[in-house]
Amino acid sequence: MEIRPVPYDHPDAVKLDADVQAEYHVRYGDGGDSTPMHPADFMPPNGVYLIAYDEAGVPVASGGWRVQDANGEGNRDGDAELKRMYVIEQMRGRGLARRILAALEQDARAAGRTRMVLETGTKQPEAIALYTSSGYEPCEKFGYYRHHEESRCYAKTL
Repeated sequence: MEIRPVPYDHPDAVKLDADVQAEYHVRYGDGGDSTPMHPADFMPPNGVYLIAYDEAGVPVASGGWRVQDANGEGNRDGDAELKRMYVIEQMRGRGLARRILAALEQDARAAGRTRMVLETGTKQPEAIALYTSSGYEPCEKFGYYRHHEESRCYAKTL
């Protein structure tokens, strides 16, 4: 497995993003995540977007972080927001999400971020299990879905 940074609008990133949006739609029935995001959000030093490729060069997992400082949506100065963590179905259960998560945490820490935050939902128990087993704890709600009942927010000091 090779994990490498790519632009958020790279064709492989666009494909994996479409796949995760389709999965969100199946789980929540709402057409996918409507959180506003732009390719510039994931450009160093203000973020990074990673894709894991298998030995054949096929993109199989992704994730990114972006800078979030104090704002009207509940973020704090020093936050790094985790976004678009996804592993294709046939590659799940192999530790890829955990490897990408660790790489993202390391990158955000090196960029001077002090807290990694994320928002997930009640219909993503696998995600909740990954994050809580990786040291994330429930935190005050933030972001686009902060007022939604199914939203769950987590944070970890970097």
